[in-house]
Amino acid sequence: MAILVVGSVAFDSLETPSGKRERVLGGAATHFALAASFFTDVRVVGVVGEDFLPAHEAVLTAKGVDTTGIERAPGLSFHWTGSYVKDLNAADTLATDLNVFAEFSPKIPASYEDSDYLFLANIDPVLQAQVRSQMPHVKMVAGDTMNYWIGAHRENLLKVLRELDVLLINDAEARMLSGESNGLRAAEKVMELGPKSLIVKHGEYGATAYFSARSFGDGVARRPFRSPTMPLGEVMDPTGAGDSFAGGFYGYIASQKTLTPEVFRTAMFYGSVMGSFAVEQFGTERLQKTTKAEIEERFAHLKEISHL
Repeated sequence: MAILVVGSVAFDSLETPSGKRERVLGGAATHFALAASFFTDVRVVGVVGEDFLPAHEAVLTAKGVDTTGIERAPGLSFHWTGSYVKDLNAADTLATDLNVFAEFSPKIPASYEDSDYLFLANIDPVLQAQVRSQMPHVKMVAGDTMNYWIGAHRENLLKVLRELDVLLINDAEARMLSGESNGLRAAEKVMELGPKSLIVKHGEYGATAYFSARSFGDGVARRPFRSPTMPLGEVMDPTGAGDSFAGGFYGYIASQKTLTPEVFRTAMFYGSVMGSFAVEQFGTERLQKTTKAEIEERFAHLKEISHL
């Protein structure tokens, strides 16, 4: 079944302990789409400028991603500059050039209207709400957000949260959104705001899923579930890790007939696997070269090291 993802298709200039790279292909929708493409059909809605060349689009189409919904606009694409030299788990933003993304108004192609799953990547919650209203018949809606939207646009974000089946955020964002410092209480407060289920990402320490009585439609809340990360010898660029996790997670869910607790847990493992590939090289370079056989091998490895 097809996933429609709405978000940024961008260029990143990065500095990490492994080196520096200028204007590598990035963006939340890009990383998500590439990771999800190994499991199901993916359609992208975004906007790019004149610097987004056929070679850049080919990175997506080579994996079968439908790019019909990527709008071309006069000017330059969204460009983010960041450094991880001080801490690989926390980026220092050096510059954010929105460029054509500043006027982004998502347009859903008619060919996308039968999408079964919707992922609202990290963009203005006003835009997320607009997209959600245009896709009333999707089977499931998942989304992401960040501290800026939580702090400065909370009322608009709350409207989006009421429409989500799954929200994916990190520890700091969960605390900020809920006002709670305890992880379990924070998760419960966040789900009271609307999401049926919550995934809290812990960076190199994995991710935890929290469930409400609405998660699987049976009126019974499940216990939290923790998925680990893959031990890696080197993390070259963590920029797309969270979006790649989301792509692997949601892509697997979309490939299954029904959503069950077992499917959800398995999806989290695939999310961890895809995130582990994303960080091994700059930008999308590693995801471009990843194979399905490698994914299954790493999935088996992750199960082996995390089960009795």
